[in-house]
Amino acid sequence: MLIADTYRAVTVMAKEPKIRTPIVCVLGHVDHGKTSLLDKIRGSSVVATEEGAITQHIGATLVPIDAINRMSGALSRLNVNVPGLLFIDTPGHHAFTTLRARGGALADMAVVVVDINEGFRPQTIEALQILRSYRTPFVIAANKIDRIHGWRVHRDEPFSETFAKQNERVQGILETKIYELVGGLSEYGFNAERYDRVRDFARTLAIVPTSAITGEGISDLLMMLIGLAQRYMTESLKLSAEGPGAGTVLEVKEERGLGTTLDVILYDGMLSVGDEIVVAGHDQIIDTRVRSLLKPRPMSEILVEERFERVKSVTAAAGIKVAAPRLEGVIAGTPLRVVREGNRDEVIEQVRHEIQDIQVRLSEEGVIIKADTIGALEALSKELDEHDIRVMKAVVGPVTRHDIVEASTIKDPLYSAILAFNTPLLPDAIDTLVDASMSNVHVFEGGVIYQLIDDFVEWQDEKRQEIERQQFEQLVMPAKIRILPGCVFRQSNPAVVGVRVLGGRLRSGVNLVRPDDRKVGRIKQMQLRGETIHEAEAGSEVAISIEGPTIGRQIDVNDELYVDIPERHVKVIEREMFDRLNPSMQEVLEEFTSMKRRSDPFWGK
Repeated sequence: MLIADTYRAVTVMAKEPKIRTPIVCVLGHVDHGKTSLLDKIRGSSVVATEEGAITQHIGATLVPIDAINRMSGALSRLNVNVPGLLFIDTPGHHAFTTLRARGGALADMAVVVVDINEGFRPQTIEALQILRSYRTPFVIAANKIDRIHGWRVHRDEPFSETFAKQNERVQGILETKIYELVGGLSEYGFNAERYDRVRDFARTLAIVPTSAITGEGISDLLMMLIGLAQRYMTESLKLSAEGPGAGTVLEVKEERGLGTTLDVILYDGMLSVGDEIVVAGHDQIIDTRVRSLLKPRPMSEILVEERFERVKSVTAAAGIKVAAPRLEGVIAGTPLRVVREGNRDEVIEQVRHEIQDIQVRLSEEGVIIKADTIGALEALSKELDEHDIRVMKAVVGPVTRHDIVEASTIKDPLYSAILAFNTPLLPDAIDTLVDASMSNVHVFEGGVIYQLIDDFVEWQDEKRQEIERQQFEQLVMPAKIRILPGCVFRQSNPAVVGVRVLGGRLRSGVNLVRPDDRKVGRIKQMQLRGETIHEAEAGSEVAISIEGPTIGRQIDVNDELYVDIPERHVKVIEREMFDRLNPSMQEVLEEFTSMKRRSDPFWGK
């Protein structure tokens, strides 16, 4: 059906059963404009409040039907009984698979935001896979059409109107980019087309060109979502006002005059003041009674809203603030369930089962990770796993003194670290870090997961190089020298001669042997142009003093000598460091070990 048929498709009988607010999950690649798109719809600036301009938590915004009607005037001619749309804005970075999956599971439908100029990116593909696995209907918002070179902006106009006002070259560019998206979607098994050309929305995925900055195409996107809900989801959206409420805790906050409160997405049933609810705490399952329910104003983001209205009850789907006793220690990202008709034990078991199902793979040794929500903990763990970084302990909550002490006992120095995502260090933890005995522990704090991990990986690389430097300094390294003719400055006690470093790296304080493995003596000092030095690379000519031999007896000019490497050092170098030696060192080491193994084939192995 064409666009006119789509308008007719949302027309329903006036006496249809009441349906709940559909939940719309907004997904897509980082920086493709998800939050900006919602900002345009609700006239807010939530994007400016997010650290790194990337949404780090699921947020909820209710957009009522009258607001949608103002932006998409076509709906005013129809009998629409969808009360509005509850948007869940999800994090865009690919580390947030778990949060997005949880959002996808809650969502009735979705918008996948794609930068029309960049096309599909890894997180876009991941979003498509999530929606397919949950069989969630969705539309594509082909965003940033205003970035097409030569695009003439017509603010807040429907796409068809602004598109008609573009010149042929710009129209051609947009058509090409749309069909690139169509081709990309077909590779993942989706039949797609520009929304105004779709004849069967049950079989064909609609692509809506939009601009979150100029508002072009936004009205078409909203119409598509209302049409999807009205046409295909009426049965699944029917209200059961008697059903016990079920929701997900978005955030735990301290509110003046209310104490500890929960920001919750109620996705099923009803929640009322006085209801007994069950939530999960750090150490226990908490059951309590709702003291107050506060609802954000329409078109407001629950995570940043400051003014709320008190209500007696709320019906799904909605973002709601819950005040109740004993909410201290509730874990964000966990389920909230209403107890009804004596099923308290059953509800407690359901919540306990969900909280135990945290997808974090732990190892016997690894870093300690702390986060403010279960979803963030899972996301951080998944990202670390993809970087082959092991996790020893993963806990929701602030960094404590016990965490610092535990990190100090980690044997591998590359893992003596704590990664704290969006969660503070308690004062006792800060005091403990100052202790000299904890100097091996490093704490990384941040509000953007990929930056947190980048900082840790950079620290780990620096730590690894430092360890390798220390190992090189402690190990006797391979070197081969030749005594130069005409450069015997002293024959003995100690002998002082000029030598050329034929290979490897020569250091002072090492013993020398002849090619037949006879011991020569110990290098006491090295000088280059009158300056004392501690090491010399291959190709250098330096003066050395050797304790032990006499020139003309044990050694003579033109003799070639090797540094005598202890057997235990050879084992370490060959097993752990050989690939990092330069070719000159490798060659000298092979010559030296071959000499030693002529008399003992297993020497140094």
